[in-house]
Amino acid sequence: MNIEKLRKYCLSLPHVTEDIKWGNELCFCVGTKMFCLTGLSGNFKISLKVSDEEFSELSVSPGIIPAPYLARYKWISVENDSRFSEKEWEHYIRQSYELVKKKLPEKILETLK
Repeated sequence: MNIEKLRKYCLSLPHVTEDIKWGNELCFCVGTKMFCLTGLSGNFKISLKVSDEEFSELSVSPGIIPAPYLARYKWISVENDSRFSEKEWEHYIRQSYELVKKKLPEKILETLK
């Protein structure tokens, strides 16, 4: 996974927008909530939300840490872009998108239909 593949995949999901936050983080959002982010400089790493069940296992796996500031919401930060296959990346990104989307307020969900 690289930044161009990440952008292409994230933007292919319905109603996704991208934004730069905190000066250097490329964030992908559904509705008003982010589901995936990566730094624009330095080592390439991706942070995303995972299921409660996966968080405990993944956050102690090699190359993965609990995401700073977001771990309490079950986010991980993958510090090595080759940690997952392309298919696995797509699974985790899509899962993060779905987990975040289902928590959106009803009013926002209505605008996404």
